[in-house]
Amino acid sequence: MRAARIRSARATMTVTLKDFYADWCGPCKTQDPILEEMEDDWGEVEFEKIDVDEHQDVANEYQVRSIPTIVVENDDGVVERFVGVTQRDELEDALEQAGA
Repeated sequence: MRAARIRSARATMTVTLKDFYADWCGPCKTQDPILEEMEDDWGEVEFEKIDVDEHQDVANEYQVRSIPTIVVENDDGVVERFVGVTQRDELEDALEQAGA
């Protein structure tokens, strides 16, 4: 019974993947196809692209110092953050840990 409650709580958890990037960033261009492919398979996850040049306030809020930076968060806050090009399996592990 307890496991069912945990599962239903997870189903209502909002999971977001924030991709901090810039148009001039070469590694960001390498990261893009990985995230685009994941977005098709992880429909329940909100994917947000945040251009650090246009949204410096958000980048500062998340203490982004290098790009690409990917932040996975849920309703409880930041679950995992990755700096540099990150492979799909690592990102998927973080999404699962976040409750997606």
